[in-house]
Amino acid sequence: MYVANMSRYKTMKYNSLGKSGLKLSAISLGLWHNFGDTESMANMKNLVTKAFDMGITHYDLANNYGPPPGSAEKNFGRIIKEELFHYRDEIIISTKAGYDMWEGPYGNWGSRKYLLASLDQSLKRMGIDYVDIFYHHRPDPDTPIEETMMALDSAVRQGKALYVGISNYNTEQTKGAYKVLKELKTPFIIHQPSYSLLNRWIEEDGLIDYAEKIGIGIIAFSPLAQGLLTNRYINGIPADSRAGRGVSPFLTKDKITSEQLDAINKLNRIALNRGQSLAQMALSWVLRKDRVSSVLVGASKTSQLEENVKCIESLDFSDDELKAIDDAINY
Repeated sequence: MYVANMSRYKTMKYNSLGKSGLKLSAISLGLWHNFGDTESMANMKNLVTKAFDMGITHYDLANNYGPPPGSAEKNFGRIIKEELFHYRDEIIISTKAGYDMWEGPYGNWGSRKYLLASLDQSLKRMGIDYVDIFYHHRPDPDTPIEETMMALDSAVRQGKALYVGISNYNTEQTKGAYKVLKELKTPFIIHQPSYSLLNRWIEEDGLIDYAEKIGIGIIAFSPLAQGLLTNRYINGIPADSRAGRGVSPFLTKDKITSEQLDAINKLNRIALNRGQSLAQMALSWVLRKDRVSSVLVGASKTSQLEENVKCIESLDFSDDELKAIDDAINY
């Protein structure tokens, strides 16, 4: 049985989620990739336990993570049972529903039928009684926001989730969700949008300001822009990279321009001058000023986690560094 590092909480930074009493580790482990049935269970266990040893307390899942869909939750549940069972009250487990999960009209989007059935399935796959955070994964244009938010509220009242959140909602959609959840007194504490120094839509849309105004936290997914903001692409597109292998619809060769590669090299030089890797600087940039509570990182090796966690040692940027970053990407 795994025994956790006794000093795991001494070096990690923990940030409050808005005005709630819940704190998240500044670095959270996302199980979007590398936790499906095609992966090694030994490596998955190493990633999860190494993360916990470094003070990472939050593990982020969704019903459709795999492949196949559902397998990341199933595999994580096995790790909880075999390694982390005695630490359940020290960790935050989140899951989501909103994308394609099963056939027919009730396996997708945001109906009450789908969300609550999906949560029941997620709990069964993981072998746990509740999740700490249950998200609606994306807005549903065909379901009234009241129905979707009342389903999240029901999950809390049934004891199957402690808190709720939303993901991929813009500011106007978030306003609608907040209005309903506030009236219901539902513990709505978190929003999970994409955000990186290459993708700043939450600034342009005003979401980051609105989240602060209503007192909810933000956790950023894809802070490394699907791997673009790492040393993998400094010398072009490697054949064995995510883009080179064509395994991600979000990062393909045709979407990576010569201008982007040039910008990445400029950013890498800025990072080196700061004494950081490009990935570390990209994570530090998202976490600067404490406006984002946590960043979600994926990893296929424990060495990647070790590198990423070091970003919390250098969260301050000078005005000249911030300008150089903006100039590098023509922002």
